Amino acid sequence: MGHYLLFYDIVEDYVARRAPLRDRHLAHAWAAAERGELVLAGALADPVDGTVLLFRGDSPAAAERFAREDPYVLNGLVTDWRVRRWTTVVGEGCATPVRPGG
Repeated sequence: MGHYLLFYDIVEDYVARRAPLRDRHLAHAWAAAERGELVLAGALADPVDGTVLLFRGDSPAAAERFAREDPYVLNGLVTDWRVRRWTTVVGEGCATPVRPGG
């Protein structure tokens, strides 16, 4: 199991435009969390100029599927998205623990 970060680039008026889609987006996100795919998610703050979602899995497939099916993506609030593998080495739940001297 590894970690994957899903980055969203968003429209300038994202906060105003997300209201009618927010419940559908949140239902989509909570379903992914309940399946054990989505670990954490949220918008970047000060300013709100993107979002980051952390996925856990054997491949980036769950993160990619999430983006392709997300109401925010489908309705143009997300201008671009990308998935990056994240090599986590420290902390509870890290995928590749590395200790000093190891």
